[in-house]
Amino acid sequence: MKYLDEYRSPEAVETLLKEIHKTVTRKWTIMEVCGGQTHSLVKNGLIGMLPKLVTMVHGPGCPVCVTPQSLIDKAVWLAEEKRVILCSFGDMIRVPGTRKSLLEAKSGGADVRILYSPLEAVNIAQQNPDKEVVFFAVGFETTAPANALSVIHAQRAGISNYSILTSHVLVPPAIEAIVNDEGNVVQGFLAAGHVCTIMGMDAYKPLVQKYKLPIVVTGFEPVDLLHGILMLLQQLEKGEYKLENQYSRVVHPDGNAAARKTIDTVFEVTDREWRGIAVIPNSGYELKNTYSAYDANCKFDIPEAAAEADNGCMAGEILRGKMKPFECPHFGKTCNPLNPLGAPMVSSEGACAAYYHFHQATEAVPA
Repeated sequence: MKYLDEYRSPEAVETLLKEIHKTVTRKWTIMEVCGGQTHSLVKNGLIGMLPKLVTMVHGPGCPVCVTPQSLIDKAVWLAEEKRVILCSFGDMIRVPGTRKSLLEAKSGGADVRILYSPLEAVNIAQQNPDKEVVFFAVGFETTAPANALSVIHAQRAGISNYSILTSHVLVPPAIEAIVNDEGNVVQGFLAAGHVCTIMGMDAYKPLVQKYKLPIVVTGFEPVDLLHGILMLLQQLEKGEYKLENQYSRVVHPDGNAAARKTIDTVFEVTDREWRGIAVIPNSGYELKNTYSAYDANCKFDIPEAAAEADNGCMAGEILRGKMKPFECPHFGKTCNPLNPLGAPMVSSEGACAAYYHFHQATEAVPA
């Protein structure tokens, strides 16, 4: 299959690995931002094939993982106390809040539904005019256009019983927060190709210049990732810092103008809390005042969030690249997919889930 099989080619992987081994002369630490990239690296055993001088650390690019417990508590409260039809992508319903998850609320009788698109939630609202329908709008820039479009569609159709609980986060401010974090050891970043497909690459240019930081926009297949790592290592070994596009078959430097216009119509940039990290300035989207009728935070008198529950989850350290999942004392013991302490073990993009399910594919996890 064109644009797929050739990016999983064992021969191409072997060629790139040989070039990587020839290139590296000293220790380097690289972070892949996106959870999808993490899963591909771990599932395909690529981490164990890299030179020992190259350390891959895993970033906060899993939207489910960085959604704070306070927002999950809000979603649970809406489902249980306001009896709304609470719609969500599947990964979110098992993530624990301070008291319970959406799945536990559903098992207690709340109407929680797993959907594949926010437009499905709009249709549910249209079919149930006597019920309030709330879509839990979680994601990076990638999913923002669809969530914005659902609000536009609801407004145009005169659907007043639909709203979204927004938890959108943005990648470039997260990278800057990691670079400025005390004790940061990351020297280069693999940026997520799907985010740049929507937003383009301009937002990364100030980071490259300000921090003398090499960034390579990369895809998700084994060849994509190894090529991106090689491009970063070539920069690092030469003392260069550039913004490069490995994923040029998909990513246009200017992104998708129509999608960006849809986002800009509905959302504005705001400060956002990241689970296990902190509040990062200008790192999220919220609905503009003109669309406040579709903002669940405005529509419902949601109570103040409880303090974050401390259950021993090390999500903050893992999401900032300061700890590998298997270094957490709870990993695979008190924390596993059936009993997750935190989102990184639940999400299909979570680093802990990647190591748990595919640990035999990487040499990084001790036997």
